[in-house]
Amino acid sequence: MNEGGHQGAQSAPETKEDRPAAGAKASDAQQGHHTNPWLFGLLIGSFAGLIWGAVRWLLYTFQFTKLPGFLAEPFFLHAFLVKWQGHLVGIVCFMVFSIAAAYLYVLLFRRLRGPLPGLGYGALWWAILFWAVGPATGTIPPPFKLGWTTLLSELCVFVLWGLFIGYSINFEFTDEASREPEKSGSMT
Repeated sequence: MNEGGHQGAQSAPETKEDRPAAGAKASDAQQGHHTNPWLFGLLIGSFAGLIWGAVRWLLYTFQFTKLPGFLAEPFFLHAFLVKWQGHLVGIVCFMVFSIAAAYLYVLLFRRLRGPLPGLGYGALWWAILFWAVGPATGTIPPPFKLGWTTLLSELCVFVLWGLFIGYSINFEFTDEASREPEKSGSMT
């Protein structure tokens, strides 16, 4: 017997995690959280561009790649892109490109699971930019003129960039079960 003279199981005291947040609607808590795909794509694309654009800048600084800001090449002179201001413009252009790529991923692939779709997405963008669009438009020299170090360094960055975008978006839109409230066996 318990101190209060009651037999049986007692319910656990309510904790802060069990209560809805201040200002949260009861219907939101019952229906679950739904992410706005456009806002989420903007957020993931921005961070992907900032993080991996900075990594690309480091690769250029340490001479692993010969391309300082190749996405800005059609709009700015190469002499400007090798200066620090040009590096910043290159990172901003990579951010804009990443936002567009994240939106495209949200539209086409957000329901896929796991890291492999993102890896493939990054490799596909690398192939498109370095083997097709870049040489055709003159923004990137033909692959045989870039050298193996540049090609492999850029491939690694794009694969990791694609993994970041793809896995972040896939995880957000396929892991809805973790957001569901836990169902308890007892009614209160």
